[in-house]
Amino acid sequence: MPERQRSRKPSDSVLQIRDLHVFYGSSHALQGVDFMLEHGVQAIVGRNGMGKTTLCNAIMGLVPASRGSIRFHGDELTKLPPHRIATLGIGYTPQGRRLWPSLTVDEHMRLSDRGGSTWTIERIYDTFPRLAERRSNGGGQLSGGEQQMVAIARALLQDPELLVLDEPTEGLAPVIVQQVEDMLAKLAEEGDVSVLLIEQNIGVATAIAENIAIMVNGRINRVLPAGQLANDRTLQERLLGVGRHSHEDLDLPPREEVAPVPDAGEEPVPQQAVPAPTPDTKPRKVLYVPPTRWSSAAWKERTGEVSTGTTLDAEREDQARDAPDAKSRPFDAKPEPLFAEALTPLSQLRGKEVLVVGTFDTKSAELRYIRDRIAAQGLTVRTVDVSTSGKPSSADVPPHMIAADYRGGASGVFTGDRGASVRAMAKAFEGWIQRQEGIGGIISAAGSGGTALATPAMRRLPVGIPKVMISTVASGDVGQYVGPSDIMMMYSVTDVQGLNRISKQVLSNGANALAGMVKQASDKPLRHDGEQDLPGLGLTMFGVTTTAVSQITAQLKDYYDCLVFHATGVGGRSMEKLVDSGMLTAAIDLTTTEICDMMMGGVFAADEDRFGAFIRTRIPYVGSVGALDMVNFGAPETVPQKYKGRNFVEHNPQVTLMRTTVDENRRMGAWIVERLNQMEGSVRFLIPEGGVSALDAPGQPFHDPEADQALFDAISSGFKETANRRLLRLPHNINDPAFTDAAVAALTEIDSYLGRERHAAL
Repeated sequence: MPERQRSRKPSDSVLQIRDLHVFYGSSHALQGVDFMLEHGVQAIVGRNGMGKTTLCNAIMGLVPASRGSIRFHGDELTKLPPHRIATLGIGYTPQGRRLWPSLTVDEHMRLSDRGGSTWTIERIYDTFPRLAERRSNGGGQLSGGEQQMVAIARALLQDPELLVLDEPTEGLAPVIVQQVEDMLAKLAEEGDVSVLLIEQNIGVATAIAENIAIMVNGRINRVLPAGQLANDRTLQERLLGVGRHSHEDLDLPPREEVAPVPDAGEEPVPQQAVPAPTPDTKPRKVLYVPPTRWSSAAWKERTGEVSTGTTLDAEREDQARDAPDAKSRPFDAKPEPLFAEALTPLSQLRGKEVLVVGTFDTKSAELRYIRDRIAAQGLTVRTVDVSTSGKPSSADVPPHMIAADYRGGASGVFTGDRGASVRAMAKAFEGWIQRQEGIGGIISAAGSGGTALATPAMRRLPVGIPKVMISTVASGDVGQYVGPSDIMMMYSVTDVQGLNRISKQVLSNGANALAGMVKQASDKPLRHDGEQDLPGLGLTMFGVTTTAVSQITAQLKDYYDCLVFHATGVGGRSMEKLVDSGMLTAAIDLTTTEICDMMMGGVFAADEDRFGAFIRTRIPYVGSVGALDMVNFGAPETVPQKYKGRNFVEHNPQVTLMRTTVDENRRMGAWIVERLNQMEGSVRFLIPEGGVSALDAPGQPFHDPEADQALFDAISSGFKETANRRLLRLPHNINDPAFTDAAVAALTEIDSYLGRERHAAL
């Protein structure tokens, strides 16, 4: 290949980037990058997930720019394919080195040699003597530092004028890092090649580069001399977290306040919100863009969310909450913070795009088969890879884009520990999916690990969004996967491993079922012809509060679509799921008995997010203490030994009820009132002083005025009344008509819709 003529003027800027925006789907990775490299060596530093690798890929044409300019010696690069960019004189050493294990060092050199360039194989061996010694060794036989030398040498043999190095010291031992640093310093001294160094190692970056650019949240936050950053430990900690745990949050303004520092004499470049490009459609409205893990501290402080500490500690807390022994039950541990933002309502989230989700490193053939079946139905499909192996991905959304949503960053996901990685990726996928819009449906196919990866995020989606999980574990107890959501589980029959006549049929059925649901989906609730479109009202009921709920629904059936939820643990979660989904406009949460089981280890337990949907959405809420007199267990022999001698009622051979004590009621009251005080919507909480259930009445086995009084006093003493939040103590049993009339009156008072409708009826 003939030598490329270097005809650039010395005064030309090597690289100039202006207002560069890059998207991965709807994820805004680069948000108006402004950057200039005149000559020599310049470094860009920043934490994982800030957009550094995306910037490298954009320069090389590996990802398309949505807006902005990338100029190399004045030539625009954004419309050129990667091979044309390389021939202009830009060499790229990607993160991870990417050598062929079976090729020797010398074979790598000969494959990359342009011939006739200023960099020859002989010069490479003079510059990197270690490679000359190892020229007959295969790529898989080299150390990490030696592999990095080969990767850089391979780029230099292309005779570049600009060398882009992405994390050249990543994963190397300190002694090898020093070797790579010396090598880069020598390149800088020779001056033949300008270098753009992407690096997390502050020592390497400041030793080699003349200037350091700080990248935060997809933008260049500032550019400063290398010496200034090297000598200012406080500045390093504030900008990059050096000296603190890698997962801790930056003390920086939120992303909308961060702007790049303009070059001398230039006017600041305005930072504008740029919508993701969607062909032939209007730009999507962005409802909520969560902070990255590095800027979340300020956000948590503003919203009141409690910091969870280190990634390791958070994982241990999660494990403790899941543990079955009494010492680690949720009520004994610090409650998990409630979400500070409302989940996206169904009407705003729903669209026509189908997500095909799974581990493409092991299930790519099966997942692509599902994708093709859905696409054949005329639907738009986006593939999402949640694998944790770190292998290259063919999916539309690769794993590292999902992992960026993990609170500990991608390094907290790709750990090499399969169990920890799956757990972290599942958390990351939950965060990622809550930022998406236009979802028509979601489908996955997997074994137990992949099912555990996909279903938590599915549960985050509102009820009504079609969700299909084809799984090897779908023929057993799927409660842990489905939870309170409307996930459709399909048994895969054969393992999800390869395509055969059985698996093809099952996968096709799942794909066609999802496609049918997506096509038939409507933003409005389904109803029969002539039915009135009534707002949704959620009510909670247990057998011992059935009379009360029946009386209430009889009064309100003409005004609301009354949805009654059986308070068996999943019932309360299902109701709150619908509240979060925007499908309920008010609630009469009469039966909060699931709190008993959560705190005492019963079988119908709520979780720590009980009442969370009402805190988030602020819909009109009428609540009470229905059936807090009882804890539910299975057959008598399943009752824990520590409860021996307590007051029990055998509801049926499979259900044993245990009366709560004074101390337990006091604890429950304190827990409940703490949540009630977080509700900022219109709230009326009713206390039935005549008893909390049908069994808690004079002459009934659970009648215990002293225990009830402990519950009522704990709530009353801690309750913070406001103009919107009121507590009502009534001298009735919860099933008395006078009490249910008061509940209806309370809802009439706080729900303007009901008040208006009932007034019109009168």
